[in-house]
Amino acid sequence: MRVLILGAGGFLGTHVLARARAAGLDVVTAGRRDIPASPDHRSLDLTRADQTALGTLLTDTAPAAVLNCAGLTAGSPADLAAVNLTGSYLLAAAALADRRGPRLVQLGSAAEYGRTEPGSDVTESWPERPVSGYGTTKLAATRVVQLARLAGLDAVVLRVFNAIGRGAPESGLPGRLAAELRRSAGGRGEIRLGPLDVVRDFVDADDVADAVLAATAAASLPHPVLNIGSGRGTPARALAAELIAISGFRGRVREDGTGSTRSAALPWQRASIELARLDLGWQPRRDLASSVADLWAGTGPDREDRRHATAAAR
Repeated sequence: MRVLILGAGGFLGTHVLARARAAGLDVVTAGRRDIPASPDHRSLDLTRADQTALGTLLTDTAPAAVLNCAGLTAGSPADLAAVNLTGSYLLAAAALADRRGPRLVQLGSAAEYGRTEPGSDVTESWPERPVSGYGTTKLAATRVVQLARLAGLDAVVLRVFNAIGRGAPESGLPGRLAAELRRSAGGRGEIRLGPLDVVRDFVDADDVADAVLAATAAASLPHPVLNIGSGRGTPARALAAELIAISGFRGRVREDGTGSTRSAALPWQRASIELARLDLGWQPRRDLASSVADLWAGTGPDREDRRHATAAAR
């Protein structure tokens, strides 16, 4: 099977690319910069492309599935809309117009839900009330894909919760804390963090990639949106303790730093992943300790060059 991956240079896209190649798929990537791990790469700036350019890309590459891992997590409203919404709209429109009818697997985000009830499992029917520009534009992209699906496109949105693993960007707590610990002088000193009282559903990046491949290969996609998480709620403090332990840090950690206002507005998230199990035959296989170990290894001096997921779509 030939697949076209957009955003293969970002955090999750890197994992999807690696898993797809390991599975023996015929992989084509598209983005602004070359990707050393992708011999068949096409130049494309999703923020400047139009439907004609994307249509030509689909015609030239003839993929059975398009995996859209491109996204921008932070930036101005205009930048967020250009990458997350307009890019997704043009891609969905081009796929819908393509006579071969490629499947579209779109990466969404738990940020689309906004605030959820503490102690609850968030199902796909939970009311969406995003509290950030990122969540708002990702929800708008989900609506675009749902509209294309109603028009006949074979498509699904995978709503990814808090992904963790090698290459996690510093825009999120796991990647930021790992980088701070790696930079600490001899494992000592002081690290200041915001409050760690929030509960998140941390899911391994390779488990997310496996879900993408399962959605690519599924015989049918009964539901338009599927949660991809671990199904477990983990306090951010527990994640920090796990990472600090594996790093060997012996300094002081203080929770009196300025925390993210967005995190404070979202004290609880835990995914219900029952639909993903039913539709894809998928379930997470990696535990938090394994994810944290991969994350820590990925911050070492021998790490490969990588780009943050906060960069514009590749």
